Amino acid sequence: MAANLLSALAVAVLIGALGAAVFAVVRLRARRGIVTASQRATYDVLHTAGLAAEPLRAGLTGAGAAKAVRHLRALVGATGLAVMDDRGALAFDGHGAHHLDQLVAAAHRAIAADRSSVLGEPDLRCDLVDCPVRSAVLAPLRGPDQRPVGALAAVCDGHPAPGLVQATLETAHWASDQLALAELESSRERLARAEVRALRAQISPHFIYNALTAIASFVRTDPERARELILEFAEFTRYSFRAHGDFTTLAEELRSIDRYLTIERARFGDRLQVRLQIAPEVLPVSLPFLCLQPLVENAVRHGLSRKTGVGMVSIVARDAGAECLLTVEDDGVGMDPAVLFGDADGTPDGEPAERAAAVRGDDSGQHVGLSNVDERLRSAFGDEFGLTVETGPGVGTKVSMRVPKFHRAVRAGS
Repeated sequence: MAANLLSALAVAVLIGALGAAVFAVVRLRARRGIVTASQRATYDVLHTAGLAAEPLRAGLTGAGAAKAVRHLRALVGATGLAVMDDRGALAFDGHGAHHLDQLVAAAHRAIAADRSSVLGEPDLRCDLVDCPVRSAVLAPLRGPDQRPVGALAAVCDGHPAPGLVQATLETAHWASDQLALAELESSRERLARAEVRALRAQISPHFIYNALTAIASFVRTDPERARELILEFAEFTRYSFRAHGDFTTLAEELRSIDRYLTIERARFGDRLQVRLQIAPEVLPVSLPFLCLQPLVENAVRHGLSRKTGVGMVSIVARDAGAECLLTVEDDGVGMDPAVLFGDADGTPDGEPAERAAAVRGDDSGQHVGLSNVDERLRSAFGDEFGLTVETGPGVGTKVSMRVPKFHRAVRAGS
């Protein structure tokens, strides 16, 4: 019995110790103020706004409105909320959906007048005895040009308080900013596609002429070689003029570069030497379409074609943790860095100056403008991912880029 008493006493002491420890932890957390009511409220608002922002960044569409409307209603604190464009209702959440026709008509007026409005019971009559709707607040949604493209309608179960009116107006203003960002992103994508089309136009005429001339030189002397070059040329042009996708993989870009160099070696013979150093683990990395190929073409066309004797083009792709490092280097004529970076007073005469124009892309499309590649890299990944050029007269040129292995700009199926 004494043993049982001691055992019970030990358990009681243990429970007491645990209770004291829990109490101490609770007091410590309370003293540190890990989450105050104000901090929690701020977090909730920011979190809800973030959930609403993502679908709105796709533009004012039915699918985006359907995903965002619940979060927008939480931001406003309304009984019900409708998202409408200039044609009608896109989505509704909460109570009062049977008033949509009246809300749409009021939204058309608000959009036409470009001003907010408040609807009272006379504007929202219905046959439901227990209808909770007593009023509504409408606020225009504006596009990038500040013209109204839609409206938010917050449904109230009483007279709208000033706080609700202000919340509706501020939420509509914030949502308009998201729509403007969506249009900006769309414009950047359209610009990137236009730049790719311009790049294709720059590459194609010069290369096609030289490629066909080189192939023609083998038709009589080496028909089998001519046939192989025609097939390589066909695959190269198929890749260069493909109609889908803003991004490609490093492996695909290198395959196209290999075809390009095969055709150029048919022209230059032993004068053109190529050295590849490619880490296998970076081959699946995605990068903007026609991003590496222009660097190689620029090295051959403007670095080595004007050099006497043998020239070397080196292509290196290295794994650097979260990034892939790419360099294209030639030992050709090079250029003056002052000219490369736009110092007009330092422009030398001769071929290096012409090649500097090629890098800047300012000679009426007769050269492959590397500025095109630089701008598309920055547009896709951020300003820190532009091209780096190291050069000097007579010492060749080295062009480097960093490509993140994972980035939100690279969408599935792009």
